[in-house]
Formats: sequence, structure tokens, C-alpha cells
Amino acid sequence: MSDPLRLGIAGLGTVGVGILRIVQNHGDLLAARAGRPIVITAVSARSQKDRGVDLSGYAWEDDPVALAARDDVDVVIEVMGGHEGPAKHTTEAALAAGKDVVSANKALLAIHGQALAEAAEATGRVIRFEAAVAGGIPVVKSLIEGLAGNEITRVLGVMNGSCNYILTRMEDAGLTYAEVFEEANQLGYLEADPELDVGGIDAGHKLALLAAIAFGTQVDFSGVALEGIGAVTIEDIRQAADMGYRIKLLGVAQMTGRGLEQRMSPCLVPATSPLAQLQGGTNMVVLEGDAVGQIVLRGAGAGEGPTASAIMADVMDLARGTRYATFGQPAHTLRRARAATAAIPAPYYLRLQLLDKPGALAKVAAALGDAGVSIDRMRQYDHNDTAAPVLIVTHKTTRSALDEALARFTQTGVVTTAPVAIRIEAV
Repeated sequence: MSDPLRLGIAGLGTVGVGILRIVQNHGDLLAARAGRPIVITAVSARSQKDRGVDLSGYAWEDDPVALAARDDVDVVIEVMGGHEGPAKHTTEAALAAGKDVVSANKALLAIHGQALAEAAEATGRVIRFEAAVAGGIPVVKSLIEGLAGNEITRVLGVMNGSCNYILTRMEDAGLTYAEVFEEANQLGYLEADPELDVGGIDAGHKLALLAAIAFGTQVDFSGVALEGIGAVTIEDIRQAADMGYRIKLLGVAQMTGRGLEQRMSPCLVPATSPLAQLQGGTNMVVLEGDAVGQIVLRGAGAGEGPTASAIMADVMDLARGTRYATFGQPAHTLRRARAATAAIPAPYYLRLQLLDKPGALAKVAAALGDAGVSIDRMRQYDHNDTAAPVLIVTHKTTRSALDEALARFTQTGVVTTAPVAIRIEAV
């Protein structure tokens, strides 16, 4: 059997411990599948507290950069998190020392991915990051390997389990956003900074990475249009359901004539679609190619086991000698893409509160018509003494035309609160 592949693990949080358990529990299985032993030689973390796993057989480094330079480490596994500081320094040090890197760090790669990919290729090394996107779902491998013969036309999906939990819990229990947000926080489902989850930032990092692979572009997180779920109300969820839709925090990336469209925002999807059926903290990614058509990948998007599983998939590829460029093609061939915002026309869901007086609805319809937006369906619900809730589903329109209509609403004098506008995505 060949020489062992020696791993150094930087970070012993939930995912780092999960990797240790897989290697400790499945050593013979890994060796049989890889054709060589997979061993851990060194670890690094901020403290040597008890983590419920045996660390006695591994060298300890207080400094992860020192771990990256060790002669007895072939592959550095970076599971510390953060887009600056130790994670970035350790990754750069590993590449400079001639080590391959396996990372679960979506923020680091979404922000510094191009520079790190170039650094890896300059030293003949590779960076693998299956675990950085959608946990245990093999979406990176699917794009780079399984769909290599396709021109990818669209990537979309639910990529943050915490947001999906909040939206499905609101619907199932009839609770408000604030109530479910607090529940999710108490259960530990949200990041220390919850805005990373509910603001769409975490999922936006993942979308930027997938878009770079799918469209052969330099990763550009700054080009992702972000809108979180904080403005979604239980009324929106109920009324969308009444019209045959469910609301999801949906990431969509597609190349258009105007440039690369990347957006992470609440969208309505048909209640009969696979995305609409997604419950709880599960993730789903939909890939569309010109030859294969549409494929759907579903699974656990986070957690110790799924993320560690994805890390080990990359490790096994390296052990077998499977190597390819970080984003699926040489870094110098990745092109800069012009950012396009909602360039593809789509129908929209609008929720309005109108003054309960004659002619109010006609003024709203006229404002839409003047902006070139036509109405597909409209419903008016029970109203109080002063205001009447109205739902409108438009025909396909551009976001710019819709924004013009929303601006015209303020001039009608009959719209009492800020309108809610949510895109309806075809899936």
C-alpha cells in the first residue's frame, strides 16, 4: 500500500471533531477506498479543552500557521472560519509550504477565492471546498465533474437551513417572524451574528462560489444582491399559500445578456415544486445544464456529520490523486463578469394596504399600467374600518418597471404602508 496521506487539522470545533471521528472510526474503510492510509498527524485550536475525542496521538500546535508549515503534514484542513486573520494566514502559509488545502470556509473563499486560487496554482497545489457549500450535498463535485460537459444555464437553491427552518416553522405553527427567530436563536440554529443567516450573507457566500464554478467567472461576492427574510410576515406566508406558492430564501445565479445575475432573496416558488416541499433545516440545490436539463440535489446543509463528510470526500480525492483547479478551470482563465441585477423578467407578488374608499384600487391599477406592469391575478381580503389588504400577482416584468410602479404608488395617496414585493421564481 502507498504511503499515508497525512492531515493537519486547523480548528477543533464541531466540524473538526467530526473529521477526527470519521478518521478514527473508519480508518480501514478509508484506506481501502483510497488505496492508502489516511492519518491525522497534527491539530491546532485556540484551547486544549476536552472535546470528547482522543487527541493523544497527534502533535499539538497552538499556532495554526505553524501547523501549516510542519513537514509531517501533506494536507491542511482549515475549519476555523472567518475571512481574515488565522484562517486566511493559515491557508496562505499552507499553499506557500507546498500543501494542499481542504476548507469549509465559505466566507474566506467568497471574498479571497481568486487570489487564493492563483496562489495555489503558482505552487502547484489545490484548494478543495465541498464542505463550504450546502454541507453534505456534493454540489461542487457535481458541477466540476458530473456536469463538466454542460453549459450551465442556471443555479438556484435553498442554501441556508436556518432561514428555511424559520420560514417553514412560521407556516406550520402560525407564528410571527420575531417569535420563530427567538426560538431558532435559543435552539442554537443561528450564527453568533444572526444577520449572517437571516440577512442572506451566509447563503450569498455559497451562491458566489457556485456561480464562479458554473459560469467560469472570478468569484464575486460583492456582486450578489442580498435581501434577508426579516420583512416576511405570517400574512405573506398565508396569502402566498392561498395563491399556490410558498416563500423561500432562494439563491439564483444565471448569466444574462447584461452580465452575471446573482441574488439571494425571498422568492415565491410554486407549492408543487421540489423547493417548496423542502422542510426544516434541509438544503436543496437545483442545477440546470443545456445537455442534462435539471437535476435536484437535497440533503443536510450543515452540522458535524454532513460537513465532516464533505471534508473527507475532498480528502479522499486527494489521496487517490484526483486534482483539478480550485474553481474547475485554471484561475487565469476565469473572467470578470459584469454584475447584473434581476435582468430576467419575472412575475411578482405584491402586498398592499389601501385606503378603504372608492377608486383606490383603480388608482393602483393605473399606476401599474403607467409603469408597463400588467396584472395577472388580484385578491382583496377582509378589511378594517380604514384599510383593505390587496394582493396582486403581476405578469412577467422587469425589476426596473416594478420599481417605477412602486414609486408611483406613493403618489396615489391611497397606499397606506410600504408595499411588499417578492419575485416569483420559475422552477
